[in-house]
Amino acid sequence: MREYKIDATNKPLGRLASEIAIILQGKDSPDYQPNKVADVKVVVENVSKMKITGKKLEQKVYRHHTGYIGHLKETPMKDVFEKNPAEVLKKAVLGMLPKNSLRSKRIKNLKIYA
Repeated sequence: MREYKIDATNKPLGRLASEIAIILQGKDSPDYQPNKVADVKVVVENVSKMKITGKKLEQKVYRHHTGYIGHLKETPMKDVFEKNPAEVLKKAVLGMLPKNSLRSKRIKNLKIYA
């Protein structure tokens, strides 16, 4: 099992998330198979020091529905980042992974430390 350590200090959120998504899929290794979970672990440190460029902190909104009528909950990125910066990175990586049954297994190989 290979383990990658990534320091998130002064790295933009999107570029960091895409780098992590490629590693979690195993696309950077010569034995890549799209139907297998890569044998890698990714450890990200200093997530609270990563850069969020543009107006994303003010404008980006995370939405989820509770299942009840009219219960669409919206949370600004600024609030989520202040409370738990690791959650912002995890959501970004999750959005960049392929939407299939391997997605949840791959995201379990990601460990984030603020």
